[in-house]
Amino acid sequence: MKNDIKLILAKTAKIIDSVVLKILCSSVYRKHHKIIKHQIEIGGKRLRPVLAILSCRMMGGATKDALYPAAALEILHNYTLIVDDIIDHSDFRRGQPTVCKKYGRSIAESISISYAASIFDIADKRGNVQKCYPVFAKTLKMMADGEIFDILFEQGGRDDEKYIVKNRYRQISLNDYFGMIGKKTAGLTGACAEVGGVCANASAKEIKLLKSFGYNLGMAFQIQDDILDIFGDEKKFGKKIGKDIEERKLGNITILLAMDEFSLKDKKRFLNILRKKKISGKDIKEGIGLIKKTSAQSDAYKLEMNYIKKAKQSLANLPKNKWNDILNELTDYLVERRV
Repeated sequence: MKNDIKLILAKTAKIIDSVVLKILCSSVYRKHHKIIKHQIEIGGKRLRPVLAILSCRMMGGATKDALYPAAALEILHNYTLIVDDIIDHSDFRRGQPTVCKKYGRSIAESISISYAASIFDIADKRGNVQKCYPVFAKTLKMMADGEIFDILFEQGGRDDEKYIVKNRYRQISLNDYFGMIGKKTAGLTGACAEVGGVCANASAKEIKLLKSFGYNLGMAFQIQDDILDIFGDEKKFGKKIGKDIEERKLGNITILLAMDEFSLKDKKRFLNILRKKKISGKDIKEGIGLIKKTSAQSDAYKLEMNYIKKAKQSLANLPKNKWNDILNELTDYLVERRV
């Protein structure tokens, strides 16, 4: 690669984090700053604000034009992670205790409200900030919709939540899956590139291409995340392998592709695992073993690369400059986040 993508991510993260923390701590009691900061301080690639800033630069804007909207997008992302961890009863994220685990559910819910408010706490900043607000609102609603689908795709658990038990999907199609990740994951990456274009006063046609680029990149990113959840190296991935099985999720591309290939016996056994009252480490290992007998990994990778191709096609129709090159290299870098 011509550019050091890791260095670009690290430098942008440093700039973004200072702005994010400034926004988050604004109007918050000083003693509460520590608990407000925890979610940000446990780390992250800061991919989403990087997409916004690089997209802005590619379209002729300056970093300062997109800085606060990019920070708002990172806050939006982390807001959804806090809520996601509450919903999934997750104890760890990136090897650190989640907000819910460290401070308790009540505090985590209060902090999530503060994050939600902070997304829009950039009104007095320069540039096209107010033009970004409809994008923030639409994206947040879309992600909530995706989260509902993700929960309803689970095959067990939450027995005390009658609506979920009654409306749970007993089977889902690939279209159902793509619709869910399109809302929950790709909608945000699409919004990040879109916001970069808005901040740079790009044309409607260019903004549409930017949104398409970010959306398809997000689809590929989530597919790869699903692959790594089953086939990844726990130390390299930074997450527990088989977590989707543990959480009874049918909305994982490798699981869905494997289900189509399973024998009736294996399909029944796998669904029995997902629908158990309590899933053990032995069950997870067995479920992964069943998936590994299929071609789900290679088939999922082909789908991922198809989305990468679409993302690059959008970039090919946008201004050719060094920022376009960096976005192309960033796309390759994310694909190389291999097992």
